[in-house]
Amino acid sequence: MKLLRLHALPEGFNLPPTAVTIGNFDGVHVGHQAMIAALQQTAHEQQLKTLVMVFEPQPLEFFKGLDAPPRITAWREKIELLRDLGVDYIVSVRFDQAFRSLTAQAFADLLKHRLNAQSLIIGDDFRFGCDRAGDREFLINYGFPVASLPTIEIDGGRVSSTRIRQCLQDGDFVQAAHLLGRPYTITGRVQYGDQIGRTIDFPTANVALNRLKPCLHGIYAVEMQTLSGATLPERVNGGVLGYAPDRLYGAGHLGTRPALEGIVPLTWRLEVFLPKASANLYGLRVKVRFLHFLHGEIKYPSFDALKDGIQDDVRKLLAWREDHADAGV
Repeated sequence: MKLLRLHALPEGFNLPPTAVTIGNFDGVHVGHQAMIAALQQTAHEQQLKTLVMVFEPQPLEFFKGLDAPPRITAWREKIELLRDLGVDYIVSVRFDQAFRSLTAQAFADLLKHRLNAQSLIIGDDFRFGCDRAGDREFLINYGFPVASLPTIEIDGGRVSSTRIRQCLQDGDFVQAAHLLGRPYTITGRVQYGDQIGRTIDFPTANVALNRLKPCLHGIYAVEMQTLSGATLPERVNGGVLGYAPDRLYGAGHLGTRPALEGIVPLTWRLEVFLPKASANLYGLRVKVRFLHFLHGEIKYPSFDALKDGIQDDVRKLLAWREDHADAGV
């Protein structure tokens, strides 16, 4: 797989003839996976290379900022998921004022002359161009062979990023996994935080979110694994085993930490506490899988109340682990 950034492609850069699909691909869910499978079939039949165009930031993030829908997957997670599906090229488009001002004609010209598109696979609701004049019929009239993928349904409903966000916000990780085709996870590098957790005997791994805001908000049962080098149990002293031998079980907090208002900035954080464990995980890239929603964030009146609340959360989450021996299956 080759990752290309459209704004960095030199003039005269030549791609081989391609079959192209376009979209946000937030979550790379089973509907997106069906789109990629159709793209690969078309490419095989026509002896083309597969190319997926994605946008960064996602268009609604450009238009709405923090009011845009939360991300299911960060940019790097999305790229890695598409890579694992076996596409030949991913073209990341910088969605800015210049790009959003492209007419439908200019966008079609870009597909033809910059990306060497010979065939297109698009969703049934795909539109493009600053005036939203571009659609399937426009592309056909332009001269592209165009196939539209019908809606994919699961459990009586359309598979969509919007539906998955709602499942995640509702704490329905089983249904989210059905729609995603895999358990929901967040990956990121463990970085230095405010060092407050260690002062109340709950040191946490502060995992970079790499998005404006996440889909989740609250306290969760999680399991964590490292994505490089030795497994997490090999790197950590003690700990509670997760649902596979390379993972540890923990308590995850994802939110803005209202209990620390006035002490630290109320920014979005993913913090994971590993019970009965001692380790230095700084710099490691980790994957956090979400298993169970315990409760929303609480604005505790004092540090002592915060400490008591965390102790109670950890006790309840360890009890949940004992009661759900097969939750990782």
